[in-house]
Amino acid sequence: MPDRILVTGGAGFVGSAVCLALQQTFPQAIVVAFDNLIRAGSELNLPRLQQAGVRFVRGDVRKPEDLAVVGIDPDLIVECSAEPSAQAGYGGGSPTYLVETNLFGCFHCLEIARRTKADFIFVSTSRVYPFRALNALPYRETATRFEVTGEWAAGISEIFPLQGARSLYGMTKLSAEYMVQEFADAYGFRSIVNRCGLLTGPWQMAKADQGVIALWAAAHVFGRPLKYIGFGGTGKQVRDFLHVADFCDLLLEQINHFDIFAAEPCWNVGGGLDNSLSLLETTAVCEEVTGRKIALSPDTVDRPADVRVYVSDCRKLFAQTQWRPQRNAQRTVSDIVEWLRANEALLRGILG
Repeated sequence: MPDRILVTGGAGFVGSAVCLALQQTFPQAIVVAFDNLIRAGSELNLPRLQQAGVRFVRGDVRKPEDLAVVGIDPDLIVECSAEPSAQAGYGGGSPTYLVETNLFGCFHCLEIARRTKADFIFVSTSRVYPFRALNALPYRETATRFEVTGEWAAGISEIFPLQGARSLYGMTKLSAEYMVQEFADAYGFRSIVNRCGLLTGPWQMAKADQGVIALWAAAHVFGRPLKYIGFGGTGKQVRDFLHVADFCDLLLEQINHFDIFAAEPCWNVGGGLDNSLSLLETTAVCEEVTGRKIALSPDTVDRPADVRVYVSDCRKLFAQTQWRPQRNAQRTVSDIVEWLRANEALLRGILG
């Protein structure tokens, strides 16, 4: 069992949930949350971490000198730090922060693993799959969603071809995946790469380009308008989702059976077809949970690198473990709404 755990991005949405789950499961361990607090709202996680006994160190993965003072030589590193927006770098903006955080930051974490031989878990993304290839798949349109037909109807598996652009964000994560695999092989430590679909749940400080289910729930709670962007403005584009608590359950199983999961280059981790939603369907769930309707308008202009349908095919993962997602759309949205209402005064300025 790990004794000294470093979680980068540890005050973020995924990182804070991981820290809390690890500290609860391994109470004897020192768990350090490392974060630069650049994302608005991440500071709200600090009292939760402190109350659980998680140590917090403010620093930036782009700066090796910051990582040098975390205070432990970790035997487990969970790399959750990232600029998570698939729109980052488009529209004339520089990708410098994106590349330095997602790629160089991962490198700096791997340097620690090289030195300490720490087990390494990398939180990657389904955005590594090329968006043009995904959008070229045959599909049909139903009353509430687009559905892929043919060979990939069950979802996108780990063997989906990787040729083509995937977004600047996806490029940094795929490059980091390869770096993780090379470092682990070259320097003799164990690694796991999880290609996550849409992770969501309470404490997600969602924005228009990242965290769509939490964004939708917040708009319904605070009564602000939204748009169906791209693909005709119908709201029928689809993503599979995974409640962050389900992700943490899987992460704990991977830690307890590290050799099994380290034997594969990567794992698709998501909700699959059973836990997938279109924006239109998300609206219906949010209306049911909150009892509120909001103004929704179409915007037919497609954004760079957006995807019509992405659903994770997790059959390789499911063949290896009894773990399955336990929280459906109703439960997931209800958990987010309960959190929003309980913290409305704090969150209105960030999400309202």
